[in-house]
Amino acid sequence: MAKLDARRLPGFLLGPGPDWRVALLFGDDAGLVRERAEALLRAVAAPDDPFGIVEIPREAAAKDPGLLTAEAATPSLTGGRRAVRVRDATDGLAAAAKEALAGKGPGLVVLEAGELPARSRLRALLEPAEAAAVIACYRERGAELAASIGRVLRELGVGAVEPAALDWLAGRLGEDRMLLRRELEKLALLAGEGGTVTAELALAAMAEGGAALDLDEALMAATGGDLATADRALDAAFAEGATGVGVVRAALRHVQRLHLAALAVALEGAAPAAAAAGLRPPVFFRHRPAFERALRLWRPDQLAAAGEALLEAERRAKSTGMPDAAIARGAVLALARQAAARR
Repeated sequence: MAKLDARRLPGFLLGPGPDWRVALLFGDDAGLVRERAEALLRAVAAPDDPFGIVEIPREAAAKDPGLLTAEAATPSLTGGRRAVRVRDATDGLAAAAKEALAGKGPGLVVLEAGELPARSRLRALLEPAEAAAVIACYRERGAELAASIGRVLRELGVGAVEPAALDWLAGRLGEDRMLLRRELEKLALLAGEGGTVTAELALAAMAEGGAALDLDEALMAATGGDLATADRALDAAFAEGATGVGVVRAALRHVQRLHLAALAVALEGAAPAAAAAGLRPPVFFRHRPAFERALRLWRPDQLAAAGEALLEAERRAKSTGMPDAAIARGAVLALARQAAARR
């Protein structure tokens, strides 16, 4: 089977066997595509062979369909396999991929692509092929993202990661795999070889790019009815580079999590602390008191209405031509005024 699931993928990236001829990596997370492609290249090519990895321009491969096959069949200097890399792959490489599948190897052709629909010629060709591996690279979230963060930190030499730190990092990172890796590299340096990543260390490391932290403070203050703190924290978040649309989306995610917890309180009789603890990923430990206070102020129907207002704010931020920062500030401070009226 060519499509590799999450269970088979780690082993394949560590050592694709000699029967594999082509690997296609595609999806909306360009950083994850590149990260997995580079893992494959390192696994195939001998580390002491400067010519073990050869990169072919997409246009050249499309013009000469036999080029990839010829490069893959060329012996490496040390007698091992060669890895042949093509970036930005499109359906224009279908003929070249078909020839590579039928080639004698022993090299592996690695194609890196963006999003490809199921009907694309490359996927239609390679997904049924026994000698091809097709790897989808979509943005990771929740438990999947937390597992990846832990794995990357261990690869970087960290000895252990506290669960609270992992949960918090998963809530802050993941929109862009390349940025995620850079942040984790910084965190691993702070932890040191064999060190432990605690929640406090993660918070300190991420505080250097403080927009997310200021925004968290603004949203917690807003749903708790603290108008002045919310306004000051929004000023800081915008000064650190937060965008209006990003603020509205973060507010919507926060309100949706509050809504889930509020339903547990209203329908199941859960205590606010238990309802907050049941969310996945869990509420960061420093935010739990503020989150629980907000649960005592908001009913599920009120939070549902707040979510609708935030969706409308996002629409206006994108389409009306008004300054998106002003729209976002108005939406967040509206939450604060509603919560203050209920205190």
